[in-house]
Amino acid sequence: MYVPAHFAADEAVVEELLTRHGAADLVTMTDGGLVATMLPFVYDAERRVLQGHLARNNEQWQRPARGEALVIMHGVDSYVTPSWYAAKREHGRVVPTWNYVTAHVYGELTVHDDPEWVGELVRRLTGLHEGSRSEPWSVEDAPEKFVNGQLRAIVGVELAITRVEAKVKLSQNRSAADVDGVIAGLRADGDERAAAAVEEHRPT
Repeated sequence: MYVPAHFAADEAVVEELLTRHGAADLVTMTDGGLVATMLPFVYDAERRVLQGHLARNNEQWQRPARGEALVIMHGVDSYVTPSWYAAKREHGRVVPTWNYVTAHVYGELTVHDDPEWVGELVRRLTGLHEGSRSEPWSVEDAPEKFVNGQLRAIVGVELAITRVEAKVKLSQNRSAADVDGVIAGLRADGDERAAAAVEEHRPT
């Protein structure tokens, strides 16, 4: 990944993205070429692994990865119109761009075709995404026979992380006036999350 110095992510940003992310893309090189699947992961910081699951009918888990596997994680992202820049009014030498936070996570992929392992993973994933809800759903809310059938239909995967390349591109290369314009523009568009991210990472 190309990461100019002003877009480099520090360790705290990387850990935050690994811990709190949306669905990510698992990419593997196989004898049949590249294969990719979007799926949610849970991060085990102590063991430094990402854990997720694939549908049993998804052939990716049956096609051994050649070399490292890659998980592409996505943070906040947004279109940035040059109309928001003070520089547009000053000299007009501006173009559109895209702001984003991402991490490319590389590692060794292990398949867990084990209902007990997968069941524990599903409970951890459920807790991660349901825990903050006023009426959280739990695996135990569903009939045991149904749950067991669902678990037999999926296979676990675990990425033992070997390296991470991360990028935080949030207008840090723009002037203070341009950053102000980006934040105001994003808020006017109703994208408070992206605006807050630009505010948090603005140059000091």
